[in-house]
Amino acid sequence: SVSILIFNTSRQCFVVVKQFRPAVYMCEVERHHPQLFQNQEKEISCLEDPLPAAVGVTYELCAGIVDKPDLSLEEIACGEVLEECGYRVAVTDLRKITSYRSGVGVTGSQQTLFYAEVTDQMRAGEGGGQPEEGELIEVVEIPLEDSMKFAYDETLPKTMGVIFSFTWFQNNIAPKLPKN
Repeated sequence: SVSILIFNTSRQCFVVVKQFRPAVYMCEVERHHPQLFQNQEKEISCLEDPLPAAVGVTYELCAGIVDKPDLSLEEIACGEVLEECGYRVAVTDLRKITSYRSGVGVTGSQQTLFYAEVTDQMRAGEGGGQPEEGELIEVVEIPLEDSMKFAYDETLPKTMGVIFSFTWFQNNIAPKLPKN
């Protein structure tokens, strides 16, 4: 898969996505209703006291699976930025940060992380993903000055990619930004 740390230089903010993840929701259901999972023979059909869908929502970097063999990782990343966040970026706008293994306990897949700077003028659409593929994505902007507080706020469910990439930005990009 690919993921992209997007920084909007016009507004000095990160652009991330917020979306519902069924696995996160089910972990919360198990945490709140452990009795439902004690009898593995019994199928769970419906909850008498369902949790709100919001407990299954996470903040994530823009990302996507590598499922188009005729496209480069960079081309797939550019497509994801447009589809999920609404910004048109060129392959030359991307900077590779690193590749690493994700989901090592389940899939062991490799993810490549890119960095892209965008401006308000590069906005070509609303983003939001592709509802026909089951995606319901909200584009969220995190101001640069709040980013590390956001990264370490345990009340805001987020992926490790968000925390790592915000830290990478603070170490590699922030020192070079013009001072106000």
